Amino acid sequence: MSGLVAVVKKFWCIKRYIVLIATPLLLLPILFTLPAQEGKCLFVVLLMAFYWCTEALPLAVTAMLPIVLFPFMGILPSSKVCPQYFLDTNFLFLSGLLMAAAIEEWNVHRRIALKVLMLVGVQPVRLILGMMLTTAFLSMWLSNTASTAMMLPIANAILKSLYGEKFCAQKGMERNEDSSATLQENGLHSVPTEMQLLTVNEDKDLPEKTDIPIDEHPDVKEEEEFQNRVWKAFLISIPYSASIGGTATLTGTAPNLILLGQLKSFFPRCDVVNFGSWFVFAFPLMLIFLVVGWLWISILHGTISLRCNGKKKTEIRANAEAKARDVIAEDYRKLGPINFAEKAVFFFFFLFAILLFTRDPKFIPGWASVFAPGFTSDAVTGITIAIILFFFPSEKPSLKWWFDLKAPNTENKPLLSWKKAQDTVPWNIILLLGGGFAMAKGCEVSGLSTWIGGRLQPLEGLPPALAVLLITILIASFTEFASNTATIIVFLPVLSELAIRLKVNPLYLMIPGTVGCSYAFMLPVSTPPNSIAFSTGHLMVKDMAKTGLLMNLMGVLLLSLAMNTWASSIFQLSTFPDWVEFHSNNVTALASGVQNMTVGG
Repeated sequence: MSGLVAVVKKFWCIKRYIVLIATPLLLLPILFTLPAQEGKCLFVVLLMAFYWCTEALPLAVTAMLPIVLFPFMGILPSSKVCPQYFLDTNFLFLSGLLMAAAIEEWNVHRRIALKVLMLVGVQPVRLILGMMLTTAFLSMWLSNTASTAMMLPIANAILKSLYGEKFCAQKGMERNEDSSATLQENGLHSVPTEMQLLTVNEDKDLPEKTDIPIDEHPDVKEEEEFQNRVWKAFLISIPYSASIGGTATLTGTAPNLILLGQLKSFFPRCDVVNFGSWFVFAFPLMLIFLVVGWLWISILHGTISLRCNGKKKTEIRANAEAKARDVIAEDYRKLGPINFAEKAVFFFFFLFAILLFTRDPKFIPGWASVFAPGFTSDAVTGITIAIILFFFPSEKPSLKWWFDLKAPNTENKPLLSWKKAQDTVPWNIILLLGGGFAMAKGCEVSGLSTWIGGRLQPLEGLPPALAVLLITILIASFTEFASNTATIIVFLPVLSELAIRLKVNPLYLMIPGTVGCSYAFMLPVSTPPNSIAFSTGHLMVKDMAKTGLLMNLMGVLLLSLAMNTWASSIFQLSTFPDWVEFHSNNVTALASGVQNMTVGG
């Protein structure tokens, strides 16, 4: 038996190499059983999908495979593949990341978070709502992961002030021991976070005795159970609201931009999806889902229904809430008065949003109408603001400096430095986006999308509303185990062809598929925010599964409601648009052009 265990361990150590070598060998029959071009493209798509799901290669490295495989296999020439990695959609995403870097550099996000918490109040149910609203707002502009990592230490400090550091430390150590054991058993490793470092540093100086003797509590067990439920509610609400908030803007999460990029590839004449139209559709959906999710989390964890009984316990809670209020106010005071750099970042942040909203709002002429049609895009707007951040001074210019010979001659620091951008921007995601666009172009030109569409005939009899529901459920389930970005890259070409088969607007299926892949709430591995919250040690898998199951169902139903109501008028979903017919002609022309290039070469 020990020999078998040793062999299994050996294989486990080289599992990545096994996947790397075995996957292409297992997929080889596809090349010989399907039509030439379609089979080659499907081989590459499935190979990338397996590598993305297993992470045999880093996600960004897998995304670069089309640069090698498409030219060698005669699917697309290099001159057609490489430009897909830097479409204007990538630059729109980059501009959002640079704006987020400036916000983080000057702690604007922390000031916003603390100010919101000061306004909502310190009762647990109100604090959870404040946490969710703040995290969702931040994740509209920052990455979901950064928003979660920033909010968790704030939640940690508030909870310690509410219930005492000793209680939190004991619960944290107990949960960390259980969580570590569970992670080791499953071969997983916890992710170090800012919150963990904060907890470790603060726990070193904890007093050995609590301020309130145990005998003062008539029912200590009930009180601790309530506190434990509130703790879990806080931690679980933050990653969930980060995932929900990221859907509200095109730059909020990568799948939204992949949809935009693939629309421009598949349907070049589709111009109804831009920053403004997406926001009008997704922001109300986000708000409704946040409120419903807040009610569900609060009821499940007893922060609404459970009440303190007895005058003594009420006084304890009142004192704890007063301490929490003081902690939030003290943290805000430490930020000091708002300085020139923060005001400047606030200004450019609002200018960034307003210019994106008003570029082409559809219902009225936008500022882009001043320029030649097609010359401006959301990427132009975003990069314009991003460039300004690199030279706009972080200190207020003064005329006195020119006439004061004794004034220090030091260079004024800009709002954003290139070093900060290099350290903050996740460049791997930009490559991942590019890989998705390259894959989509290959599926389009090779005819794979059309071939897959032909295999979907059994689904043609489905009512469109039912198709939306089933697709959202499928993708929301799939993304629990795979990367959101990889999931939507694989599914979007299929959804576009299915929509054409159903004779419905492709956006009717592609938009819910895109938003649904962000609704991953059940497992720690579903999204980085879930992993960060789980790695604190205060949550167990069953906590996330129990809460996340209904969150998934609510998200699917609310998304289906949105698609059949206000989204229908925003994106003109009730019509089968002309740009779909242009797509079919375009695919035929592209395929012929590639074949001619191949023959000519």
